[in-house]
Amino acid sequence: MQKSMSRLLVFGCSLLVLIGSRGYGQSNGPNDPPAASATADAPAVAVTPATKPSPNPSSIGRVGVGVKMSLLGAGIEVATPVTQRTNVRAGFNMFNYSRTFNKDGIAYNGQIGFKTVEAHFDIFPLGGRFHVGPGVLAYLGDPVTASAAVPGGQSFSLGGTSYVSDSAVPVTGNGKINFNRAAPMFTLGWGNLVSRREGSHISIPFEIGVAYQGSPKATLNLAGNVCDSPGVNCRNVATDSGVQSQILSEQTKINNSMSFFKLYPIISIGFGYKF
Repeated sequence: MQKSMSRLLVFGCSLLVLIGSRGYGQSNGPNDPPAASATADAPAVAVTPATKPSPNPSSIGRVGVGVKMSLLGAGIEVATPVTQRTNVRAGFNMFNYSRTFNKDGIAYNGQIGFKTVEAHFDIFPLGGRFHVGPGVLAYLGDPVTASAAVPGGQSFSLGGTSYVSDSAVPVTGNGKINFNRAAPMFTLGWGNLVSRREGSHISIPFEIGVAYQGSPKATLNLAGNVCDSPGVNCRNVATDSGVQSQILSEQTKINNSMSFFKLYPIISIGFGYKF
């Protein structure tokens, strides 16, 4: 009986210990740290500030148009970008000026009629407005022309020889001065018709440089009759070899006087708008 009671006591103590251990596992003590929550906040994610996108070349503007005044006359030009620092540019210029003058007894009515086209490959080495612009200049037509006349009975000279214009068929003629049709040119300038700055549309380009046009070449043609003295030994200018020789001598003299004028200066200022 005593042995049975001892076994019952041991069983009861074991049951109490088991129940106590299960209760302790389900609750925290007063000094225990709180259990981790299943809904704990997720770690913070670093946010990188958005960077401003670089301008799209198509949104910068693809064509610039300008008007200008230069030593070649009034002009218009258009430009378009090739790369971020280069443009191609083409233009047309026109200049007219007339003047009458007398040389060696021959009355001339001169006309300067510049009609030129130009093309440039503009390079912006610093990426700003400063540029260098190698290119080519082409003359359309005859840049300098003149009509000539000697009233009948009036004396004049050709190549140092004196003649008298025939009263019946007075001397008339025409002349012209030409340059090389195409002239290489080089310019330096400030301004960009196709600015790379977004929102910039207006420009005021300025440019200086030179065009190598070669020495001017004069051509003189005369018609009518010349005489040694009024009414004496009159003959046709076109068929007299002596007079033709003197005309060529006069052309040579004119060409020699202009031989220094191989470089044509370029100075221009204008107004441009980028589309």
